[in-house]
Amino acid sequence: MFHRTACVLLLSLGLLGAVSDPAAAADRRVQIVNETGFTMVEFYGSNKGSQSWEEDILGQDVLEDGQSVMINFNDESGYCQFDFRAVFDDGDEVVEAGVNVCEIGSFTFE
Repeated sequence: MFHRTACVLLLSLGLLGAVSDPAAAADRRVQIVNETGFTMVEFYGSNKGSQSWEEDILGQDVLEDGQSVMINFNDESGYCQFDFRAVFDDGDEVVEAGVNVCEIGSFTFE
């Protein structure tokens, strides 16, 4: 009887731990909107624990003024805080630090 009760208790604690971390289950998809009047030619999103910008998320694509793109920032790191960097066709660069991708559904560059 003790063995069965201990197994049930351990299983319950394991399940509780799996659902008690809201960041682990958070939706990290964010609609990136370009309303700058310029074409976005590069976009980077790096979690707060990263030491680099990683790769250009747009790749060969661009984001014209008035367009948007849905990006999933779930990089399996568990981070919700990301830094965004956008580069535009006129050479301007915009960096927005500490964006909580677990709490927002869209982010607009204006």
